[in-house]
Amino acid sequence: MARKSLVESVAEELLERILEGEVGPHEGLPPEAEIARVSGVSRLTVREALKALQAQNIVYVRRGLGSYVNPPDAWTGLEAILKAASRGATSHQVALRLLEVRRMVETGSAELAAVHVTPEHLAAMETAVRDLEDAHGTQDLDGVTRADMAFHDAVLRGSGNPFVPVLLAQLSQLLYAERRATSAFPEVQRHALEHHRLVLAAIRTGDPETARKAMEAHIDQTYADYAHYIGGGADPGPGAGPLPGRAPEPAPELSPEPAPDSTGDD
Repeated sequence: MARKSLVESVAEELLERILEGEVGPHEGLPPEAEIARVSGVSRLTVREALKALQAQNIVYVRRGLGSYVNPPDAWTGLEAILKAASRGATSHQVALRLLEVRRMVETGSAELAAVHVTPEHLAAMETAVRDLEDAHGTQDLDGVTRADMAFHDAVLRGSGNPFVPVLLAQLSQLLYAERRATSAFPEVQRHALEHHRLVLAAIRTGDPETARKAMEAHIDQTYADYAHYIGGGADPGPGAGPLPGRAPEPAPELSPEPAPDSTGDD
């Protein structure tokens, strides 16, 4: 791992102070000289660190007055935004926020994939389904998680829009942790396997609406599984999945991809 520069270290220290609430939105940071003294660095290093934060819109400069903090909803640096979103939030809240993002991005991706998917993308989805079957059969949790993410990545890439995979790639570490937590339950693995087959079959039809509904049903099932197995049965709330008291929508009536009876489920 590359060693962090002094500028990066000072920028992270300042960001941490902001995240801890030591300096609130529109409040001024200490003068450069004070930051330099506390951090044991030169004022030039502090100035460069502040420029790095300014480039991410975390701070702004008031001429003659110093650097001030922007509210988090104005920030543009992804890592800082992720830290702010996770700070003070429970793991339950973070997981539901991630599912909200997945719903927005992945249903649209499946819709696009029905039109733009290539044989290579379909082959990648098929491989991911087989890998999920194998990992489920041996109860290899990391294998299950990798196969799950590989399937969804293939759908994102199958959308034909090069910007789409980048959107969720930035969240890969958080998404891996979320998926691994829910995939620890064999029943959740079975649900994922069933829905992956249905999403693949839906994309093969070439009908965008069918593909979107199949992915929507998959995300609904994921919400339900999370609430049941991780969230203590708590409803995720309006706008965060199935409406209160509503069961997940059934997937479209399709013939899923044929699968060998080798998962160990009777």
